[in-house]
Amino acid sequence: MSPGRSCRAIGSLNDMTGRNIEIKAYSRNSETARADAERLSGAGPVVIIQEDTFFNCRSGRLKLRKFSDNDGELIFYKRIDSAEPSESSYVISETASPGKLKAVLAEALGIAGIVKKVRTLYVCDQTRIHLDEVEGLGRFIELEVVLAEGQSEAEGRQIANTLMKEMGISKSDLIDCAYIDMLNGKAG
Repeated sequence: MSPGRSCRAIGSLNDMTGRNIEIKAYSRNSETARADAERLSGAGPVVIIQEDTFFNCRSGRLKLRKFSDNDGELIFYKRIDSAEPSESSYVISETASPGKLKAVLAEALGIAGIVKKVRTLYVCDQTRIHLDEVEGLGRFIELEVVLAEGQSEAEGRQIANTLMKEMGISKSDLIDCAYIDMLNGKAG
């Protein structure tokens, strides 16, 4: 099983569509963030090397996440740009040919940009804690509270806010855009 597939299993994302409540924040101290994530998860991390190619898309975002030459995911998601914990909805399709799929999508839609990162994944109950080192940007923390069917957005926000306090993430650390926007100079 590849790192990409195992991270989904760890995160209890057995289906390929869903909703989560997400925050993204600057990491002020990567060692403290790592210690907090380990304490909250109670288990060691999964380290995943990712290359996300974003394609031009009229609504939402479309990206091809490459784990290796024969393992990737096409992900379409919608999320408002907000520094507050916000709902994201997504659809994921696995691919064994990310290179070929990238060529087709690049020809059809055009490439908006590429984000390369090393993601260290921890899981705390229904939350995926990502400690990301993004090429050209630095270190970040991302929380994704995976919502169960019927679970309210408000409940997910409450979980995210609680974990933010547990990890010492302040409102001033939060980011209101995606990594691709930061790399393309479109940060809010």
